[in-house]
Amino acid sequence: MNVIYPLAVPKGRRLCCEVCDAPAERVCTACTVTYYCGVVHQRADWGSIHEKICQLLIPLRTSMPFYNSEEERKHGLQQLQQRQKHLIEFCYTVAQKYLFEGKHEDAVPAALHSLRFRMNVHGLSSVELVPAYLLLAEASLGLGRIVQAEEYLCQAQWTVLKSTECSYATHSLLHRNLGLLYMAKENYEEARYHLANDIYFASCAFGTEDIRTSGGYFHLANIFYGLKKLDRADTLYTKVSEIWNKYLNNHYQVLSQARIQQIDLLGKRFETDTGLDEAQEAEAIRILTSIWNIRESTSDTAPQKTIFVLKTLVMLYHLMMNSSKAQEYAMRALDLAREQQLSDQEQNSIQDLLSLISAEDAHLVT
Repeated sequence: MNVIYPLAVPKGRRLCCEVCDAPAERVCTACTVTYYCGVVHQRADWGSIHEKICQLLIPLRTSMPFYNSEEERKHGLQQLQQRQKHLIEFCYTVAQKYLFEGKHEDAVPAALHSLRFRMNVHGLSSVELVPAYLLLAEASLGLGRIVQAEEYLCQAQWTVLKSTECSYATHSLLHRNLGLLYMAKENYEEARYHLANDIYFASCAFGTEDIRTSGGYFHLANIFYGLKKLDRADTLYTKVSEIWNKYLNNHYQVLSQARIQQIDLLGKRFETDTGLDEAQEAEAIRILTSIWNIRESTSDTAPQKTIFVLKTLVMLYHLMMNSSKAQEYAMRALDLAREQQLSDQEQNSIQDLLSLISAEDAHLVT
């Protein structure tokens, strides 16, 4: 049974729902330390993040054992804090991945977990809480809850204003989410202002040609595209494509060289294949497929730009070890090159890429 019996709860102790903070009526029977107001929120949390971290919560939410010495106690506290920091990043990455995949409802419980762990480790007014507030704001925007998104963004802004140690990267994320808010409210002038600030702060933190800066360019391009300012949008979409192509091509060349030297990177999933975590891979897929969909509508007038994005997607999926997707996009690029009667050099480069993927697939099977 996972129903809470009121008489079994110690006097004065209030059990709250993990998702909404309402009085809890159910408990997870697997960990017995997580509570819910009802079946709906229990299922939502389980599907989002709880299944992944259920057993990890037990040592964090139960009383610390008795230690025989001060040294043991300090060691125990250090381990507890390390577990919490690990869960902060894990829950944050999971929530980010859901957002990039368009699963805004699933992102909320994971983002809430990240926020709570940040509060436990850093306190209630730390700037370290801002990334979690921004996740919740973006999820709220995706669900059409603009007022709730504004509340989270106000909390994030206030926390940043109070802090004297806020990084360029955090400023960038804040302005990006403010830009998305004003895009949702169709206030494009204010949205452009914040996205310009996003690009500035991201450039200060990472450089103008970094993939972490490309998100600002992409959202700014979307504004210009929606306003029918197609020349400006095209310039920015091209820049985003080039940033991702350069990044992935560098990793692709390193990986190809390693395989030539018969270093076995196949058969297992290595984070260093793309150099990205799961959330960043989901972001790359979303950005590049969005640009490809836009490029497809103009492939008759600018087929090279469409093929360029397709080849970038081929490298991405190949590095992610998703050979079927890599082959699919390679074939699309080859068909378009033939249809538009592009140069033999262009067609041969795509054919070589396709042959390499097929050869490595055969090697993996054997």
